[in-house]
Amino acid sequence: MSEPAKSPGLLASLRQLMATVLETAQLRLALLSNEIEQEKLRLFDGLLWAGLALLLLGLGALLLCAFIVVLFWDSHRLLALGTLALLFLGAGSLLLARARTRLQSQGGLFQSSATELGRDRAGLDTGE
Repeated sequence: MSEPAKSPGLLASLRQLMATVLETAQLRLALLSNEIEQEKLRLFDGLLWAGLALLLLGLGALLLCAFIVVLFWDSHRLLALGTLALLFLGAGSLLLARARTRLQSQGGLFQSSATELGRDRAGLDTGE
């Protein structure tokens, strides 16, 4: 007669389960780390370009203001200064409102991790 195949014991099943859980956790942490690194590089790149653009735009605005004031120096210098001041204050207020709106919008940080964890949870719920 042939012997029945021995099924692995409870301890072996628990070890296998723990190995699977640890492997899944390790993969999810690696994905999370990768997303953090990508977001950090994207933010640094954006801030660098924005800083350079602001520097050049500020210099250009300063030179343009000086040109306009010198152009109207004899006839309407106060009107030129007041108009330029109102123009810059209005544009700055609009840009500040837009920046505030963009910063309050939802970001995509950890979106892939959340999706993968949702798949894991759905797989556990269905018993796969």
